[in-house]
Amino acid sequence: MAKLMISITHAKDNTDKATVGFVVANASVASGVETVVFLSTEGVYLSQNGYADDIHEDGFAPLKQLMADFAEFGGTIWVCSPCFKKRELDMDTLVDAAAIVGGAKAVEFLTTGGSCITY
Repeated sequence: MAKLMISITHAKDNTDKATVGFVVANASVASGVETVVFLSTEGVYLSQNGYADDIHEDGFAPLKQLMADFAEFGGTIWVCSPCFKKRELDMDTLVDAAAIVGGAKAVEFLTTGGSCITY
């Protein structure tokens, strides 16, 4: 089975990249590809319920909807543990399908046949 990681390093600092990352992730998971979104650096803010509620790039579905669809279609969201801790975010308000992981998890995914696109 094909495996794809979408690495999203942006949130409100670049809503276009955050949105397009989830558009591609949805296309991937809907195609039957094992798909993981890896949130790191500023992207970890997207792991918080409510954060993406007001992000809506012209021409795309609202980011909140894209993220909900991704989880509903069976996608997985990994949140970089050190990035999450650095920003002192709340573990109790993670979005659906999100889990805090270390970099080793991403490395394992990629070294066992996964490809990666970064936004």
